[in-house]
Amino acid sequence: MRVVIAGAGSVGRSIARELLHNGHQVLLIDKDADDVQASRVPEAAWLLADACEITVLEEARVQECDVVVAATGDDKANLVVSLLSKTEFGVPRTVARVNNPKNEWMFDESWGVDVAVSTPRLMTALVEEAVSVGDLVRIFQFQQAKASMVELTMPAQSPYIGKRIGEIVWPDDTVLVGIIRDDRPIAPSRDDAVEAHDELLFITTPESEDSLEEMLSPGHRVPRVGD
Repeated sequence: MRVVIAGAGSVGRSIARELLHNGHQVLLIDKDADDVQASRVPEAAWLLADACEITVLEEARVQECDVVVAATGDDKANLVVSLLSKTEFGVPRTVARVNNPKNEWMFDESWGVDVAVSTPRLMTALVEEAVSVGDLVRIFQFQQAKASMVELTMPAQSPYIGKRIGEIVWPDDTVLVGIIRDDRPIAPSRDDAVEAHDELLFITTPESEDSLEEMLSPGHRVPRVGD
């Protein structure tokens, strides 16, 4: 897979290292000479230029890549890179970094963003996931599919403790994809029983999140912002 990353700061370089380690081809683009430290990621190709310019994306042969990652520290730049990559070059997949949570609403298909990654939201989710029992925690939002990955740690008083997975009817558009028990992941089967303090991972839609939380942890729901 060929990946172009706009933004060669610490985030962009970290992504590049992981992709290179997994055997992918990576091109890093950055206009700031202070951020371009090729010696830190010598296996990647580098381009010193402004990724918001069409001519630079042409030079980078963006039309030949599989994914464009907009990972700069500027939300405006990340939106422009995503939009140009999608509309002008037909890139199959764009991933954009959200620096300011207030700008999340713009990072959707209208700006050419397939997947938006908000660092503040991810950190909040990880904090909540670590300490919350009975609360539904949104881990990740899939922009293109209008779905999300959520987690709920089962409280001991849940009416579904001891129930077999095959006996449970989940809300519409909701799929149980994993269970974490005693720090080990489990691929759920119909015969697995739900235990107290299991961490259940679901793919669901925003419309079904409240129903899922109320179902598994009745009376425990904390109204979300905007309710």
